[in-house]
Amino acid sequence: MKIVVTVKQVPDPDIPPTHFKVDEAARKVVPPAGVAPVMNGYDGNALEAALRLKEKHGGSVTVISMGGPEARDTLKRAIAMGADAAVHVNDPALADADSATTAAVLAAAIKKVGDYDLILSGRQASDTDAGQVPLGVAEILGLPSVAPVVAIEPSGAGLKVNRMIEDGYQVVEVGLPALLAVSSEIGEPRYPPLRGIMAAGRAQIPNWTAADLGVSVGSSKRSTLRRLYVEQREARVDLIEADTPEEAGVALADRLRDAKLI
Repeated sequence: MKIVVTVKQVPDPDIPPTHFKVDEAARKVVPPAGVAPVMNGYDGNALEAALRLKEKHGGSVTVISMGGPEARDTLKRAIAMGADAAVHVNDPALADADSATTAAVLAAAIKKVGDYDLILSGRQASDTDAGQVPLGVAEILGLPSVAPVVAIEPSGAGLKVNRMIEDGYQVVEVGLPALLAVSSEIGEPRYPPLRGIMAAGRAQIPNWTAADLGVSVGSSKRSTLRRLYVEQREARVDLIEADTPEEAGVALADRLRDAKLI
């Protein structure tokens, strides 16, 4: 089975909130000093799922990432974990790409990679939580898609997958090729072994631009970021005083009713 995994490099979500800064004028997140970005968590889960399928059923895993020069670190980590090859889509014109542009670029890169049976992506990225790109890629490529997925198992000529729903999961059969957007329940990403780290250091990762993929950045963009800011929340405490618990309960109910909370 030939598997393509899309990954994104994101600011480390485990940094203290006080380290997270936004340049509201430039509408950009300010990278925290001294904290390296990391592979998006759900994408790590998708890569782990791909590696398990490869180990159990054979095949190959190719990883694709769109981002600046620093994204190569994430691609090298993917190779260290066990991916067979990686592709870096790096073009300054794509720096402010929206979900539609990102989906178009990744779809074009997957076409350029060539033959594939399965595309795995994380269900969403921790920096935007939009969850739009995977299904956008599937739409552009004309593939069936399922999201969010928590289990994958080959079944006949296709796959049997468990799709998460509010009170459990659905069992869905899907033909190949297909795209699955993976959730964290599928399994934690493995730590790269020393042999993998050494292989990643020697890996040749090609760099593709939008022109290489035949993508027109302006025509694919569908949205404009109007504002980016850190929400400020203020809390206020009102102390209800009463002579007895019963009177306090009545006073609380009256206060909640006045606030139209009950």
